[in-house]
Amino acid sequence: MVSYKLLTPEDVYFTAPVPVPAEETDEQKHSSSRLCCKNKSSSTSTAFIALATFLFVVCCVWLIGTIFWLKNPGSQLPHRPPSPSPAAENREGGSGQSPEKCNAIPETHRFDCFPERQPVVTRELCEVRGCCFIQASAVPSPGKDGVPWCFYPPDFPSYTLDSLNDTELGYIGKLIRKQKTYYPRDIESLQLSVMYETDSRLHIKMTDATSTRFEVPISVPNATKKAASPGYSVEFSKEPFGLIVKRTSTGTVLINTTVAPLFFADQFLQMSTTLSSQYIYGLGEHRAGFLHSVQWNTLTFWARDVPPTELTNLYGVHPFYLGLEPGGLAHGVFLLNSNAMDVVLQPTPALTWRTIGGILDIYIFIGPDPSSVVQQYTEVVGLPSMPPFWALGFHLCRWGYQTSNATWQVVKGMRNYGIPQDAQWNDIDYMDGFRDFTTEPEKFATLPEMVKDLHDHGQRYVMILDPGISSTQPPGSYWPYDEGLKRGIFINDSDGNTLIGKDMNEPSNFEDGSLKGCPSNELENPPYTPGILGNVLRAKTVCASAVQKTSVHYNMHSLYGLMEAMASASALRRMGKRPFIISRSTFPSQGRYSGHWLGDNRSQWKDLYVSIPGMLNFNLLGIPLVGADICGFGGSTTEELCVRWMQLGAFYPFSRNHNTNNEQAQDPTDPMFSPLARTAMKEVLLLRYSLFPLLYTLFHHAHLQGHTVARPLLFEFPEDVMTYSIDRQFLWGRSLLVTPVLEPGVNSVIGYFPKGLWYDYYTGTSLKSSGEKVKLEAPLGKINLYLREGAVIPTQTPNTTLWSSNGNPLHLIVTLSEKGLAEGDLFWDDGESLDTYETNSYAYIVFNVSENTFTSTVLHENIEATYIMVETVSFFGVKDQPTNVTVDSKETQFTYLKNKVLTVSNLSLNLSKGFTIHWS
Repeated sequence: MVSYKLLTPEDVYFTAPVPVPAEETDEQKHSSSRLCCKNKSSSTSTAFIALATFLFVVCCVWLIGTIFWLKNPGSQLPHRPPSPSPAAENREGGSGQSPEKCNAIPETHRFDCFPERQPVVTRELCEVRGCCFIQASAVPSPGKDGVPWCFYPPDFPSYTLDSLNDTELGYIGKLIRKQKTYYPRDIESLQLSVMYETDSRLHIKMTDATSTRFEVPISVPNATKKAASPGYSVEFSKEPFGLIVKRTSTGTVLINTTVAPLFFADQFLQMSTTLSSQYIYGLGEHRAGFLHSVQWNTLTFWARDVPPTELTNLYGVHPFYLGLEPGGLAHGVFLLNSNAMDVVLQPTPALTWRTIGGILDIYIFIGPDPSSVVQQYTEVVGLPSMPPFWALGFHLCRWGYQTSNATWQVVKGMRNYGIPQDAQWNDIDYMDGFRDFTTEPEKFATLPEMVKDLHDHGQRYVMILDPGISSTQPPGSYWPYDEGLKRGIFINDSDGNTLIGKDMNEPSNFEDGSLKGCPSNELENPPYTPGILGNVLRAKTVCASAVQKTSVHYNMHSLYGLMEAMASASALRRMGKRPFIISRSTFPSQGRYSGHWLGDNRSQWKDLYVSIPGMLNFNLLGIPLVGADICGFGGSTTEELCVRWMQLGAFYPFSRNHNTNNEQAQDPTDPMFSPLARTAMKEVLLLRYSLFPLLYTLFHHAHLQGHTVARPLLFEFPEDVMTYSIDRQFLWGRSLLVTPVLEPGVNSVIGYFPKGLWYDYYTGTSLKSSGEKVKLEAPLGKINLYLREGAVIPTQTPNTTLWSSNGNPLHLIVTLSEKGLAEGDLFWDDGESLDTYETNSYAYIVFNVSENTFTSTVLHENIEATYIMVETVSFFGVKDQPTNVTVDSKETQFTYLKNKVLTVSNLSLNLSKGFTIHWS
């Protein structure tokens, strides 16, 4: 770890100054005068002199023009790095660092002093910033690709903690910068607020001490008193300023910002910290594995419409990470900032936050386990909303049905084959001229009849909307545009006029900025531009200088999808039922208002796999209603890929098959699929529908307590290091393990089973694991499901819609632990009313097993539970064959199989009343 101290004149090392011509001596002056007074030269000499003079003038003109061009680059070029500050230029003794000092810094501990991507850093560019320069080998060795050539020396100037005083919540301090950096407009005086908000949450804010700056306009808790017994301690480094936060129970350092200098300029804010281990998760939205690499990995944040691509900023912005500590403890860190940002991970291990606006508003969550971290995070950004019941059914969509009749035929085909479906969608081809809130009058003339038919069958209809409102029609002919102008709700350009582009959700724009372009100013060309796709902030979006109600787009860009979801949810709630909203662009607190789909993926096997880390990541980020486009959006699928994807997609919390225009249809009824494939799709959807009681209960816990629905194995087994990188398997809740096939041409799959007892979902056969990988048979028609010991799983006889399944009987599956214990629960309500938990309009039942006795206890009553009967209870892992089984003390019939499965059937027990089952 590198320590820092404030620079003194004696500590500063500089390179040699730029040579300045010496004053001419009298002799030289006289010599020049004599040359000027020589006799007239020959004509040849005159010609050469004239030619040389001409070339000299041309070169000067070219040089001056180049200088002006470099100072004022064209609007299409990324902004160049800023010139060195006067302080850097005037440092005594030049700007070089001693080789010994620089070489002493290990490569893993080098923090980048020249993060600009263009131009390639040179020794001169680096040393003028007062930094160390060591050029890497042309062919870097493994793990060294990304080591910065230009990095901070141990004595690079930073802020000083000038004062620190107690407050009711913690501390308030003043930070002073005594020496300017190489970025313009340093904020020389900062206010530091350290707030001990709860025992598990620390809040740190750094902002301009004299002027108001933009802060993200989302609702967060307002603590009123200091935590009584915090699970963390805070230490301060005065000069240079730094913070060290430790876990009190273990002494583990969670963050340590003394490892690199703090920057806080008007458009460049940077803070680095150590990490407690290399195991770091979150930081969405990016196409990558669930576990991030810390091998010089830069993640860029700026919402962007682009098919999911590696090393690219994507649709959502979530600057929150979960970090694991030695021994399996966990904590989280959240930077509440919406400006364009880079987050740099390096193998120290360390992380650097680098943003170009706003403030440093940081929350630290102490956990101590991964699930608790997510709960604490959602307490700040907001708990996920409870979805309507039908949202958890199967959805079908495509761009390119072309007509309402063609759409209707697909729905009828699904019914004819008995394939479950709860929602039918249309993409933008239903619109009249792609205008929102319109329908194409001829091709979609039967749309009202189709929607009525859906409703008559207990199904729903969903329409995709883009936020761009058409402006090209004659005035008075399109009410949404006319009314929007009247109310002044549209984004304006920097001149105050309505900005015209071709907008979508991020917001996306098929023009760079607007049809009129963008002005050339510091919002459009900041001193530093993060590594966004397109290199400029306006690339395929609106101008950064565009004006919104709250602030300029420079600050608000990545909030656009969130604000759209907030407005939509507010409007839909007025209808008296739970909103259903799916957004492509997201920001922290999105889960309060909408779900998310993972964007315009492709019909490829790799996209099948990366959908799992994407799904897990958004559950970690407080948006559990998430899924990918099943079978892929872009390109044409194959039968095998689509069957495997339908099997995996049946376990996405949000399950929708969706594809693009002019590609092979991929709904289960399409003639391209064989009867075997169609049957496999039907059976896995029926399986999903049978598990609806479990899924619905998991969403209740997400809404109430911030739990994840789709859950990484490490959340349940944080002490098992083998689970830390698993993202080809996942859990529903704590007990249902899903192991899908993710490769072509195979009939088996390798799954990891953490230590304990597991049961085959289909047969109840047990698998005792010491923490090992197991080869599982996986023919085309099967997805492997296993149940963890100690659970009670509620299932239901499925039907083709969740509405028609609603009154069907329940079948409980009990997975006994080695000690014969199990527990579970069930949440039940009408499935669509607002705030049923908050208004006590729900039923809640808990199940427990101990000493060969199963008990169902109604903790909260509601009429909805009276319509449901418990028909069957199966016990997995009953070691000895019973001779007697009683239900509420009355003997009943039962079956017992060789694989130790006890089943009690034909119970007809009302869910609203408690009961017991005992065997001996």
